[in-house]
Amino acid sequence: MSQEETFRKQVRTVYRYLILFFCGLGLLAAGFIYLLIDPSLSVFDGPSDQLITEEPSELEGEIVNGIHLSTGFVEGKGLVQVIQNCTNCHSAALVTQNRMTREGWVSTIRWMQETQNLWDLGDNEEIIVSYLASYYAPEEKGRRENLREIEWYELQLP
Repeated sequence: MSQEETFRKQVRTVYRYLILFFCGLGLLAAGFIYLLIDPSLSVFDGPSDQLITEEPSELEGEIVNGIHLSTGFVEGKGLVQVIQNCTNCHSAALVTQNRMTREGWVSTIRWMQETQNLWDLGDNEEIIVSYLASYYAPEEKGRRENLREIEWYELQLP
């Protein structure tokens, strides 16, 4: 076997390894793209039966003057379920800045379930909706009252 034939054999071997490597890389890229398109195959999407549904004996965080300090939620029945189910995905401020009727909260939950991968809330849904409709319902606000008895002064120009 001449040196030229040996060299050709080595080149073919390297060429085969390179083809195998790029095929494997292509398969990995295709799998990654598929996971981006269909995240239901992800190992991080755990079953919903592992959700905590029991009320813990102690709530994490301090409540002062009826407000849960770490979230800003109003203290009330259902606070624990709201913290456990709502703040897993978004900030508590997203809840506290909104005001909706019972139907509005249910509609928002359905939207999150359809488009944002929110899990089935099960028995907690009624508790959560009741809490939100009680403490974060629309407020009747009109115009501010007219200003009265104001002591006006004249500007002194230099």
